[in-house]
Amino acid sequence: MQRADVKSTQRWVVKIGSALLTDDGQGLNREALAHWVEQIVALKKSGKEVVLVSSGSVAEGMKRLGWKSRPAALHDLQAAAAVGQMGLIQAYESKFAQYDIHTAQILMTHDDLSNRKRYLNVRSTLKALLEYGVVPIINENDTVVTDEIRFGDNDTLGALTANLISADVLVILTDQQGLYNDNPRTNPNAELISEAQVSRKDIEAMASPEGGALGKGGMYTKVMAAKRAARSGTATFIASGREPNILVKLAQGESYGTLLIPDLEPLTARERWLAGHLQAKGKLVLDAGAVKVLKNSGKSLLPIGVKSQEGNFQRGEMVICVDEAGVEVARGLVNYPANESIKILGKPSHQIISQLGYMEDESLVHRDNLVLSE
Repeated sequence: MQRADVKSTQRWVVKIGSALLTDDGQGLNREALAHWVEQIVALKKSGKEVVLVSSGSVAEGMKRLGWKSRPAALHDLQAAAAVGQMGLIQAYESKFAQYDIHTAQILMTHDDLSNRKRYLNVRSTLKALLEYGVVPIINENDTVVTDEIRFGDNDTLGALTANLISADVLVILTDQQGLYNDNPRTNPNAELISEAQVSRKDIEAMASPEGGALGKGGMYTKVMAAKRAARSGTATFIASGREPNILVKLAQGESYGTLLIPDLEPLTARERWLAGHLQAKGKLVLDAGAVKVLKNSGKSLLPIGVKSQEGNFQRGEMVICVDEAGVEVARGLVNYPANESIKILGKPSHQIISQLGYMEDESLVHRDNLVLSE
């Protein structure tokens, strides 16, 4: 995809961060929010479907509760999110209603997307809402989230949403003009990258790992989000939310921000679901032969190719497959729990029954439940 192709795209995911909605934390900036709504309405009038991933609930909750700094305790953050989400959705609903557009609130955790049934339910619901002309507004369910089921930041949530609905475009709005070849906050000579293929190895090094006071992610999370979005063939814009009418300008193919172009073969829907598992329960260390088979032959992972394991995983949980140097090769759903898989590591499949007394599958990870890493 090139910038000129953006005009013909249909399905967009737009992620707006806390700093752009809350005056850098001073409660919701309703004037700014009204401008975002106006731009999304313009996109819809041009024939585009839009899913909005919006931060701001914690910052709005802090303002309502009279807190001056972000709390450290999880229960305080969850309380702020619960209070603030009311104001955030109320503000969006009232603004979109002025244009006779309905909105829908969807709160998710990683646990919702790692469960195959709930994943498919969310996907069906989102597609139905888009067919009805509704603007879904998505946020992480901070009120119930724990570290084990957290996306980590809304950049990642935006990318996984793009995978979920096979979006054409993901727009990540930030307080920077886009991706630079160095950190512009410390290097005044840093140059903006207008376009780059998402597979470029150096773009991760260019991204700053530092986030703001309210946001949880910096430029690095945005680059990684673009890589995740590319699994479904989604192009990603990283652009400044301070630029007037930025969404409309991007939709018209104007040269703003950074366009990260997906240049790898898109994954299937099931592969995207597997790759979207952020929390793995264990690790399998493969020998060189198994690594070669997975990369070149697309076959299942057999016990004989696994040298060691880590973690107390259960059957059906996600495990990471690494080579002997510790580099991730693939990830997939394991067929045996850790206390049983340890007994069959390095052994041929025909010995599984003698070792365990039964055989669920001849593979440790079946090829239908395995996806290669980037």
